[in-house]
Amino acid sequence: MASSFNHTNPSIPVEPERALLHRKKPLKQEKCSGRDISISQGQVSTSGIPQYAVEIMNTCLSDCAPLDVHLSCGMFSSANLINPRLFRRLGNDDCLVNGGRALKPGQIIRFVYSTTFKFPLAFKSAKFC
Repeated sequence: MASSFNHTNPSIPVEPERALLHRKKPLKQEKCSGRDISISQGQVSTSGIPQYAVEIMNTCLSDCAPLDVHLSCGMFSSANLINPRLFRRLGNDDCLVNGGRALKPGQIIRFVYSTTFKFPLAFKSAKFC
């Protein structure tokens, strides 16, 4: 089976059928909404504690970037440390993206977490212009 390059951790190959293929292309818009926050994740390792790669992208190309982006994340936890400036659980079902800073047009936040199962991640809220 062929593998593609994993930009988050080059030592971990990503299988094509598990790669983050659901990414939207940025669209020029006047106003952004929650539909413009694309969240993709896929399993990148099954040996030891499974690892999951996550990409969170702002697909809106408006001059006004969303900030204070929160995701529904259940009781998210990881065996490996995730940079809290990128992604941090604040409480039950509430995770903060990019430290609350604006998610610029086309910007992608990437991280890998390790746990026994994949956490469902979904857009919850953000401040839009």
